[in-house]
Amino acid sequence: MRSGDRPRSSRARYNPRNRLLLVGGVLGLCSLALVGRAFTLQVWNNEFYRHQGDQRILRDIEIPTSRGMITDRNGEPLAVSTPVESVWGNPQELVDAPDRIPELAAALEVPADELMQRITQRADREFMYLKRRINPDQAQAILDRGIPGVYSQREFKRFYPQGEAMAHVLGFTNVDDRGQEGLELAFDEWLKGTPGSKRVIRDSRGRIVENVELVEAAQPGHELTLSIDRRIQYLAFRELRKALERTGAASGSAVVMDVDTGEILAMANLPTYNPNALGGQPADARRNRAVTDVIEPGSTMKPVTVAAGLEAGVITPATTFDTNPGWMPNGRYRTTDHRNYGVLDTTGVIRKSSNVGAAKIVHRLDSGYFYEYLHRLGYGESTGSGFPGESPGVLLEPARWSGTTKQGMSYGYGLSATPLQIASAYAALGNGGRRVQPTFVKGQRNEPRQAIEPAVADEVLRMMQTVTEPGGTATQAAILGYHVAGKTGTARKFNASGGYSRRYTSFFAGLVPVADPRFSMVVVIDDPDPDKGYFGGLVSAPVFKDVMEGALRLMDVPPDDIDTWLAEQEADDARRAAVAPLARAPVPAAQLPASGGVQ
Repeated sequence: MRSGDRPRSSRARYNPRNRLLLVGGVLGLCSLALVGRAFTLQVWNNEFYRHQGDQRILRDIEIPTSRGMITDRNGEPLAVSTPVESVWGNPQELVDAPDRIPELAAALEVPADELMQRITQRADREFMYLKRRINPDQAQAILDRGIPGVYSQREFKRFYPQGEAMAHVLGFTNVDDRGQEGLELAFDEWLKGTPGSKRVIRDSRGRIVENVELVEAAQPGHELTLSIDRRIQYLAFRELRKALERTGAASGSAVVMDVDTGEILAMANLPTYNPNALGGQPADARRNRAVTDVIEPGSTMKPVTVAAGLEAGVITPATTFDTNPGWMPNGRYRTTDHRNYGVLDTTGVIRKSSNVGAAKIVHRLDSGYFYEYLHRLGYGESTGSGFPGESPGVLLEPARWSGTTKQGMSYGYGLSATPLQIASAYAALGNGGRRVQPTFVKGQRNEPRQAIEPAVADEVLRMMQTVTEPGGTATQAAILGYHVAGKTGTARKFNASGGYSRRYTSFFAGLVPVADPRFSMVVVIDDPDPDKGYFGGLVSAPVFKDVMEGALRLMDVPPDDIDTWLAEQEADDARRAAVAPLARAPVPAAQLPASGGVQ
């Protein structure tokens, strides 16, 4: 055998056909495995993978809903939600288009480097707000630039048509349309509504290409009808502002209540703020002083002291009090009247606002009885109006009184109350002694509680009427055609050193008409300029008059002093009749101007 020849047995073992069959068999088995796997994925186990695919293109997105409208008692809108657009972006797309960031920043009116930093910090996310709650036309102008990763969505923004005049009552909402202060906060659950949800298909760029189904329908918020009368509210706000400008005072509050129902018809405060544009406004201006701020009520306490004395039987309307020489000791201090009023009867104590007279009455009362009487009228506890942050005031128990507390309390020192508490107590005097819990909701009638004997309440009401009549301290609160019952108050302000300063808080609290009281109103002017006057009858009483004149007319309350009204009408007619002949009399020729012409 030659060395180059291979053995015949080796060639005999090589069989191309067998190798081809082997390769074909392996490929067939692989194909079968692939088909089996495809069958498993697409038929047998398709639900899992369909779900995984849907997760990448299907999204459940929220359907925004409008917050419930707030209206006044006559259906006038006070707070409404308007549709707006919020521009948002996908940071994962925005970082891939850095050359468009300056253009986007210019459209959003923000610095480009600041926007780039925000996007970079959120580069692992798919959502970030760029600009919220803007005009739909503004949002569309941004979208029209075609910047990748920029989209918009519908939201709602709260709008307050009455602006500053109603700010403290309503409060405001935050950027997510949730109540933050005032009645927006108190009734947030009622107003906010329930957002809906829908399932959509989004493409790789996050755009909605198809609405698949409605998952849950959106439920709008409930409407809220307040007891507030927009017209009376504006009157109170306007006259309060005039008073602050006239007196140079630091702040002021006014509360108007319906005596019978406890409904709050107006509540105004200054300084105020614009709830439609909160930026840059001091937080202090947002405080509803009529509900949250406590003040020593001054002489507005004297009718309550008199009522306690009458009900306890320690005095009668005819009881006299010798207030000479115009002061009396109170521990190491003095209780002093504005001047020496001499001998006064019980009505005179209220009419002349005698501190000495009130002190002599309270000395006849048991301390525990006097405390309980004040407590029955709501002093020292929240009125229950439901307003967020309402203060209960301060009324110490007798065990915590010092030797001068009781005497000072008889004329409004040594305790504190909110303007709303004072208005509520006076409403009880005008409601036959029945105290009704104040409310901001129209038609919400709370059960009255008898706080004062009806006969005593009526007697004190008649005494308070003399305050606004000639010889009283608040003749500027008188309203033509109506009998007005009221009480002035001028309280010195407590200072940080533990004493009383020469700054004042001026009050007027009143009821009208006396024959059948409809309104209780309290006006508080804080820290008026002493050089411009600070007595309650001079500072606060005119506000009461101007607001109540309008309220009585708007609510069609009939006059209860028709005789005075007719007498004034006759006097006006007589004055006009006296002036008319003079107006018609010929002018003597000597008094006529000389005629002339153009030369």
